[in-house]
Amino acid sequence: MTTDDSSRRRLYPALFRHVLSRLDAEQAHRLTVRALASAHALPGGPALLRAAFGTPHPMRDPRPARRVLGADHHSPLGLAAGFDKDGEVPLALLDLGFGHVEVGTVTAKAQPGNPRPRSFRLLEDRALINRMGFNNHGAQALAHRLAAARRSERGQRAVIGVNIGKSKVTALEDAAEDYRFSARLLAPYASYLAVNVSSPNTPGLRDLQGAEMLRPILEAVTEEATAAGRRFGRDVPVLVKIAPDLHDEDVRAVAGLAAEVGLAGVIATNTTITRPASLRTDRARIEQIGAGGLSGPQLAERSLEVLGLLRSALPAGAVIISCGGVTTAQDVRDRLEAGADLVQGYTAMIFEGPSWPGRIARALQED
Repeated sequence: MTTDDSSRRRLYPALFRHVLSRLDAEQAHRLTVRALASAHALPGGPALLRAAFGTPHPMRDPRPARRVLGADHHSPLGLAAGFDKDGEVPLALLDLGFGHVEVGTVTAKAQPGNPRPRSFRLLEDRALINRMGFNNHGAQALAHRLAAARRSERGQRAVIGVNIGKSKVTALEDAAEDYRFSARLLAPYASYLAVNVSSPNTPGLRDLQGAEMLRPILEAVTEEATAAGRRFGRDVPVLVKIAPDLHDEDVRAVAGLAAEVGLAGVIATNTTITRPASLRTDRARIEQIGAGGLSGPQLAERSLEVLGLLRSALPAGAVIISCGGVTTAQDVRDRLEAGADLVQGYTAMIFEGPSWPGRIARALQED
């Protein structure tokens, strides 16, 4: 570890302990996004971010980039959906060292999400519980932001996935057309589309993971992605994101449907509604927090299990993005060795700080 690495690793824990942890989790998140946006907008801002957080330069890595979903990934670790819901800072996040960034979840209609407070840190467990409820400015607003980001040469090369979900006001029987609307607007700007049917925070959403209800949604999104691909002369891969709480047979059923519909692959997994016994946070505090999806190290075991199920059930060539409980470079290696094509994280960055993705990328470069 270099002196700069050591300094960065000491600075963020102090900032988190004395400042960020004393703020409401959502308020701290908004401050972080604004700080990233401001830094990236400065003259030379992208280079300053890369230098400040030790992001490895892709041109100095002698190995070829990992080619997945039709794009080059200079690090297998990407940022999961949820951090940059409205596509405000995808290029800044890439400058921190992520190989790809997944923006969203975005819905066809703008919506405020669930009442606050709706995001909670479990400090002893380095975990989060959230019940945000797909708060976002809508697919049209995200399309405008991504169009602006794609105008630069850097933006054209950036690997930016787009995660789409169902609008809360849309009935389950109308879900396919709701997803279709978002896919039509966003496919032209997406490196790939992720169909989110697995958040626990929109009533009834997880019911859409059943094959009968999921099929028309996947078919609608795939049709729009194919149409956009024809217009712009490139593929727009489609993946589905599933929950860790599915039974094993349901995971296999989703894999079979994904192959049948012609999806590029599966993202596994989203947050869990379970509260494992391994949590060290006081149970009274957990009960006080209430409903929401848990993310953090506690998901690692089940996420690896689902990865194994998918790899055995999906056809050769299908892509798996493994997500849930990823904290260290060894975690990333373990997922890749177990059959993942790419890996995603989010919660670890809240506790490790903005130098985390660059640190992982550097460690993997040394392999």
